[in-house]
Amino acid sequence: MPSLKDLKNRIESVKSTRKITKAMQMVAAAKLRRAQDAAEASRPYSERFNAVMAGLAASVGGSDSAPKLIAGTGSDHTQLLIVMTAERGLCGGFNGNIAKLAKAKAQELIDAGKSVKIITVGKKGRDAIKRELGDHFIGHVDLTEVKRVGYADAQGIAKDVLARFDAGEFDVATIFYSKFVNVVSQIPTAQQIIPASFEDVEPADHGGAIYDYEPSEEAILADLLPRGVATAIFSALLENGASEQGARMSAMDNATRNAGEMIDKLTIEFNRSRQAVITNELIEIISGAEAL
Repeated sequence: MPSLKDLKNRIESVKSTRKITKAMQMVAAAKLRRAQDAAEASRPYSERFNAVMAGLAASVGGSDSAPKLIAGTGSDHTQLLIVMTAERGLCGGFNGNIAKLAKAKAQELIDAGKSVKIITVGKKGRDAIKRELGDHFIGHVDLTEVKRVGYADAQGIAKDVLARFDAGEFDVATIFYSKFVNVVSQIPTAQQIIPASFEDVEPADHGGAIYDYEPSEEAILADLLPRGVATAIFSALLENGASEQGARMSAMDNATRNAGEMIDKLTIEFNRSRQAVITNELIEIISGAEAL
């Protein structure tokens, strides 16, 4: 049975932990608002951009002049997985869920005889995947020093990916991230970005008007598709940022509640132990008095 001093030390230790988790919860709540606003503000632009691109892609169809970023290489043998997670932990299952989805996809491709290459964004994803799939790593993007993710960061990642595609290093690229729904719900998502896929996107509605493009649809797509890759990566980074703060806020709230419950249990145990000590002392005093 722990001594009174041990119990008192444990209570103080848990109280200190509760202060830390409460502070982290409040910090995450403050960051969440800004991150959520950024993620939600990017959605209309991304949706409209994809709708316009879907219309252009539909008009190009399967023509021989279609850009390579839409037509692809004609093969899907080499797959590039871009796994986006956080640089920090203590955010519940946020990082683990994204890594789990990516590992399942990688294993599925390997079992099908495909070649898999992996680029990680965020060290938590790298740490979670490298033990099983370390041989497939070809790159890592460190955003530790980045205080606030911007479009320039997404452009840097997109340039690297596009350069690898132009060099023929892969055929299909898929990004893995967590789509923000609310504080308690974030959905791990896989999105193919190369070749561009617009199967689930409704083309922009021009009200029946007929448009002539100058230059041609193919030339416009050739210019816009690389921007589309950067836009998709930027949207994923923003969604991840909001999801991370929401998951951390929820995790720290649960940790604070658990610490409070533990303090209550330890306090009850401390009081019972102290009462037992007092009772034993009284018995000893009474026994001694009777012996005299």
